[in-house]
Amino acid sequence: MNPADIDRIADWVTRRGLEGAGEADLLREFCEECNAADLPIGRALVVIDTLHPVHEGTVFRWRNDDVEEAAATTYGRTTEGTSAENWRRSPFYHLLQTSGEELRRRIGFGEPADFPVIEEMKELGHTDYVAFVYRFASDATIGEMDCVYSGWSTRNAAGFGDAGIAALRRLAPALGLAMKSAALAKVADTLVEVYLGRDAGRRVIKGRIQRGVADRIDAVLWFSDLRGFTAITDTAAPDEIIPLLNDYAGAVITAIHEAGGDVLKLIGDGTLAIFRADDPALACANALKAEAAMRRNVQALNERRAMEARPTTTVYLGLHVGEVFYGNIGSVDRLDFTVVGPAVNETSRIASMCRSVDRPLLISSAFADALPAEKRRKLVSVGRFALRGVGRAQDLFTLDPELV
Repeated sequence: MNPADIDRIADWVTRRGLEGAGEADLLREFCEECNAADLPIGRALVVIDTLHPVHEGTVFRWRNDDVEEAAATTYGRTTEGTSAENWRRSPFYHLLQTSGEELRRRIGFGEPADFPVIEEMKELGHTDYVAFVYRFASDATIGEMDCVYSGWSTRNAAGFGDAGIAALRRLAPALGLAMKSAALAKVADTLVEVYLGRDAGRRVIKGRIQRGVADRIDAVLWFSDLRGFTAITDTAAPDEIIPLLNDYAGAVITAIHEAGGDVLKLIGDGTLAIFRADDPALACANALKAEAAMRRNVQALNERRAMEARPTTTVYLGLHVGEVFYGNIGSVDRLDFTVVGPAVNETSRIASMCRSVDRPLLISSAFADALPAEKRRKLVSVGRFALRGVGRAQDLFTLDPELV
């Protein structure tokens, strides 16, 4: 591989990283470019950790033997079980433990295949293997993302050769930097989605971060909380509270997301969400679809928790539809992307009335009016109420239990 090709590929991968190419595409295109320039890569692997509530990181793979293999695979925690055992037997773990940066085994020329992955490469007819670990500075780490790992092998009869290894030493860091850039973009997407919600997160990532910038929108508003949560916290063991909140939040949020809603805020045991559609009737129907799914989720959850002799509860829900401001609210250095306005307060008051009338679901008259006629017929009035902090009394409805 001549120096001009090395420089060209280094420039190319830098530009692809700046363009925002994804990790799997970067690795595939990089290997194709190298092979075209007579650097005979047979298989390649890049590993980078991330900041995610479920996944610890992702493995990206490429091979040129026409065997089908997933280009990207996420993995969970490597601190226990089989995953931990496999990790400790890898060349990357060895490099971390020995503060090394490079490990090479010329397995086609008598050098030992002393790691399972290298033994696998030898059995597949590979002749040369090299692994690199490029560490980040301590103040440049994000969560578990503190380095980029890569492994390279070839079936070439002469191995990589000194020139090929020198080329990989020059090019692998450039590829690692491009893949780190792509991974950081995904971390940003994950963080805003997890902490702000899907739609609000997308808006923030696209630049909607100015204080006071808000859209006036019509939306279906969902406010729910747990029945008897204060009593549960007074009687349950302290280490039961967070698992309980997580279990019921999962039941609620999953139902909302599956029906097309967006969760904006978790307030203790409460959940604030919105449903939007060009047709208000569709948004209301989606909210009722989420309500039905939530009840099924909670029933299944309660059956499981009861078998485990753990506290159970149900969910109170208020549904309303109205105009709100949707955007950035707060101080210059601490913003919240949420909805505000009288309709939001009214939804909260409707939900709180569930306790007084002993109904798990209350629906405003505005929500009822927006429903199609066939769905409206499934509602029954529970009376007319003056809501605290709301200037006018209104009729509230619930689902007729005989028609559900």
